[in-house]
Amino acid sequence: MKEIKHLINGAFVGSASGRTFEDVNPANGQVIARVHEAGRAEVDAAVQAARAALKGPWGKMSVSERAEILHRVADGITARFDEFLEAECLDTGKPKSLASHIDIPRGAANFKVFADLLKNVATEAFEMATPDGSGAINYAVRRPKGVIGVISPWNLPLLLMTWKVGPALACGNTVVVKPSEETPLTTALLGEVMQAAGVPAGVYNVVHGFGPDSAGAFLTEHPDVNAITFTGETRTGEAIMRAAAKGVRPVSFELGGKNAGIVFADCDLDKAIEGSMRSVFANGGQVCLGTERLYVERPIFDEFVARLKAGAESLVIGTPDDPQANFGPLISLQHREKVLSYYQKAVDEGATVVTGGGVPEMPAELAGGAWVQPTIWTGLADGAAVVTEEIFGPCCHIRPFDREEEAVELANSLPYGLAATIWTENTSRAHRVAGQLEAGIVWVNSWFLRDLRTAFGGSKQSGIGREGGVHSLEFYTELKNICVKL
Repeated sequence: MKEIKHLINGAFVGSASGRTFEDVNPANGQVIARVHEAGRAEVDAAVQAARAALKGPWGKMSVSERAEILHRVADGITARFDEFLEAECLDTGKPKSLASHIDIPRGAANFKVFADLLKNVATEAFEMATPDGSGAINYAVRRPKGVIGVISPWNLPLLLMTWKVGPALACGNTVVVKPSEETPLTTALLGEVMQAAGVPAGVYNVVHGFGPDSAGAFLTEHPDVNAITFTGETRTGEAIMRAAAKGVRPVSFELGGKNAGIVFADCDLDKAIEGSMRSVFANGGQVCLGTERLYVERPIFDEFVARLKAGAESLVIGTPDDPQANFGPLISLQHREKVLSYYQKAVDEGATVVTGGGVPEMPAELAGGAWVQPTIWTGLADGAAVVTEEIFGPCCHIRPFDREEEAVELANSLPYGLAATIWTENTSRAHRVAGQLEAGIVWVNSWFLRDLRTAFGGSKQSGIGREGGVHSLEFYTELKNICVKL
């Protein structure tokens, strides 16, 4: 059995307390690793190592030198592609067909994109008059924020962790990463790649554990952490924000969502079905950008429901190694209980179960896995729990609408504002509705299409700040103005 230790100051070390926890394969319930749980001592050692590294060779490198190292990190991920793929799929249970096309390639790309971006991004300069007529020049320089606490989620472990670590390191910061307790493998494996690529000791540190009274809380409360970036549920974000308030430390949050999709009668229905299948059921519905609410214009409502039902029932449930499988398990039995509780709430509140609603029959060797059926409901009131609360599972509620204004009002009715989708062939309508939706990202006739240079993040209770392109650089650097009198 694998033993997963912390990475602190360039060395893999166990916890002084000896406390460990199990890493479980969600496809079959088997334990795949024993993971050391960090206490305050390990977290403090990691933070101090990161702080010391700021003054070492890393802090003295030019942007080009750091970029060269980060390119080697990306190449190292690619060189060990199969190992990363195996680790990611063991931790999450997701099909290899998904992880091999999205998770691992994006994990590598995040280092190259931000390394190259920082080499070419401009700041600003202004000439100004002075009372004596000699003038002055103001110019800005970027400086790293310092030690960044990175807390990453379990649904896209490598992708979302490197989405933070890549720009943080490109900007000259050092990091202490706390991966989800559910998915520690690729974060630990990246430590080996970092060392082989020549990243100095203390620049990339990893501590394992949980949230409250464990590594997560110890990291966010640590006074020598200069900024905190987190992707996860809104309640956890609120707790981190309270911790970050002491010392007035900046935060970057991508939080929960209850994303809406609006399907107009003039859409290309084939595209709308294909895109909605992905946005509802990809990764077992465990995607922060996924669609759990669909609003379909009445003339095509019945056909849309019937075709999405057929699509859901055609999904092939199986393990990562099954080349035919395109639908995996949930992350854990605990999360399955949450999702199944909403399946029951839907019935209790009077939903029509179009398809699914339970646990699929699985062969004996997979009976211990966290499997649920892809599920579709109709007929619920707008205030029902299933319609208003984030489930984070492979399910959606579909409701008809009659007017464009009605669809916009329904989509904007919740306190979340992460993402939305619009399906229409009317260009004017697409621009008009997109501009009215209260969401950080709106897709028209697509879903999960991302240019890494663009702003990414949520509004309302779905987050604070933006990631991607120069927007990431704004969080991971401080702009210093220098005024020189001539």
